Amino acid sequence: MSKTTGQHLQAASSKERCPVAKGLVSIAPLVSSVEETPDPISTSIKGTIPSWIHGSFLRNGPGKFEFGKDKYTHWFDGMAMMHRFHVKDGGVTYNSSFLRSDSYTQNSEKDRIVVSEFGTLAMPDPCKNVFARFFSRFKVPKATDNASVNFVKYKGDYYVSTETNYMRRVDPNSLETKEKVDWTQYIAVSSATAHPHYDREGATYNMGNSYGKSGFFYNIIRVPPQEEEEEEENGAKKDAADLSGAKVICSIAASEPRKPSYYHSFVMSENYIVFIEQPIKLDLLKFMLYQIQGKSFHKVMTWDPKSDTVFHLVNRHTGEESKVRYRGEPMFTLHQINAFEDGGFLVMDMCCGDDGAVIGDFTLENLRRSGEDIDKFYNSMCRNLPRRYVIPLTVDEAAPQDQDLVNLSYCKATAKKTRPGEVYLTYEELFNEELLQYGGLEFPQINYAEYNGRPYRYFYACGFGHVFSDSLLKMDVHTKELKVWRHPGLFPSEPVFVPAPNAAEEDDGVVMSVIITPEEDKSTFLLVLDAKTFTELGRAEVPVNIPYGTHGVFKDGS
Repeated sequence: MSKTTGQHLQAASSKERCPVAKGLVSIAPLVSSVEETPDPISTSIKGTIPSWIHGSFLRNGPGKFEFGKDKYTHWFDGMAMMHRFHVKDGGVTYNSSFLRSDSYTQNSEKDRIVVSEFGTLAMPDPCKNVFARFFSRFKVPKATDNASVNFVKYKGDYYVSTETNYMRRVDPNSLETKEKVDWTQYIAVSSATAHPHYDREGATYNMGNSYGKSGFFYNIIRVPPQEEEEEEENGAKKDAADLSGAKVICSIAASEPRKPSYYHSFVMSENYIVFIEQPIKLDLLKFMLYQIQGKSFHKVMTWDPKSDTVFHLVNRHTGEESKVRYRGEPMFTLHQINAFEDGGFLVMDMCCGDDGAVIGDFTLENLRRSGEDIDKFYNSMCRNLPRRYVIPLTVDEAAPQDQDLVNLSYCKATAKKTRPGEVYLTYEELFNEELLQYGGLEFPQINYAEYNGRPYRYFYACGFGHVFSDSLLKMDVHTKELKVWRHPGLFPSEPVFVPAPNAAEEDDGVVMSVIITPEEDKSTFLLVLDAKTFTELGRAEVPVNIPYGTHGVFKDGS
């Protein structure tokens, strides 16, 4: 696409541009309940695990999908299961544990589902009389603490998180569940994402919602780093959750207070945060009625392709929101790749789709299809592709309308002033046609410690030639060239980059991913790839089944 064409609208949708799949294997075993492995067990090493790797690869995700005769409806609803692969001296041990959340404990005690989740509504207690069961539908359900999405860090402590107001502090070594943490006890938000950002001074940034008489707001949260005097008390580290000092640095009013946008993450560079208000809408009126109607939460989310995407630019040091309104065509994004500033512009790379209805499609019924039915389901799904947007940080009031404001030689994305105080963004496709053969990509990761918020060259992701990811990809954003790890019947989790000691280049290190399979004659294993060549160095095979999960982190043990 030439720079002068500006507008980047594709005649075909992302799924229409990708090959039609046929003969996909069933992934039903990947969304089946498994037993936990609380005590570390040995793994079988094939190849070589570099001896310099010392630490724990931690992963979270759903691991139990029924209690008694009650079964969950949506994949997101499964009870959180934490996994730990501990790597030291070329060897690997594995252990796992269900999060002892209130949801898990109460469901276990009753042997049925008593806490509502994203896609499953807990039914009234059958032991109550008919009137009590009827009136129980009018009670507002409590938010779940089934934190099955991600491992996150605040002030040096590890937590598992979902998208409600609750997190759980955990011991990253034993996987012991510790206390429940309620965001509302620290700041006035009703939820927070499971994808915070970390600055180089140790502070953590996140986003959460709030609503009241004055409207609905998206709030940017800052949790300060742990101070040295907080780290020790009588010579020992405090063993308690601590979000003290957390504050809201900016509150962004929703464009439609009764239909605010759903979001899963946000953009952060060295000096700015961008909140993307996308046209996946939450109908608050339906939300208030959903329990009475017997509908679960995912039923109140709707995709509105007639609404533009709004990019809210905020200075993360002052909390001041830009007076310029940045807009773009309808799209949805779950995960950002990276963002950096260059010459008065903010460059943002992210995984984007053109049909936000996909979030509600991950029901267990759909995921457990087989034969032509699983082919049909996959071929109906939106495919996410990497895009680059560029925001001009200052906009001259005298600049003519429809003139491209972006003058970065390496960017094809455009930004044009459409009226005073408003700029319309179009994107550059951050890939070549080869990526389409792998079904697009998601779950991007970078060399975060050194390159988050800075100019970078490489990111790692999962390719989606199946409903669940079936390949690992390395993308060079300068050349748009791909390196690929893909083997039939194997399904990788989110790749995590671990830098080598004294690394001299951005991709000096390894990429780690948990590989699972529905095939009985193949093993689950922790895969270690050379990040530079993207070739396999070694694997640690595990003699137990592990369910499909998405997000992981590496905890350095050196």
